[in-house]
Amino acid sequence: MQLDRQAQTSRVTNSRVARQHPRYLFSVPVILRHLRPGGFQTTRGMSLDISEGGISAIVQGSLRVGETVEINLRLSAGPLHTVAIVRHVTEIRSGFEFLGLTAEEKHQITAAGTAL
Repeated sequence: MQLDRQAQTSRVTNSRVARQHPRYLFSVPVILRHLRPGGFQTTRGMSLDISEGGISAIVQGSLRVGETVEINLRLSAGPLHTVAIVRHVTEIRSGFEFLGLTAEEKHQITAAGTAL
């Protein structure tokens, strides 16, 4: 019986993944570009929160988990143009993981988030 409880505890602990970076409430317009059959599609939305690791947003149109998108938005230090992977999609919001941010871009994200 003790082994079963340890296994259950281990599964629960492993299913909860701690965030690597703090999230900041951050609401600005975003523009997404993604490749679709027939060419690139531009989608607009509004960010909800941001971290060095990614962003969540309310987005028009349909996205697919695993899809790579270009994200354009404005931080207090200026525009951010980056690439991200769609990590989750619901009827209400979508989550994106940033790819290849520079140290300066990460710093600008943190500065924008903590300035509010």
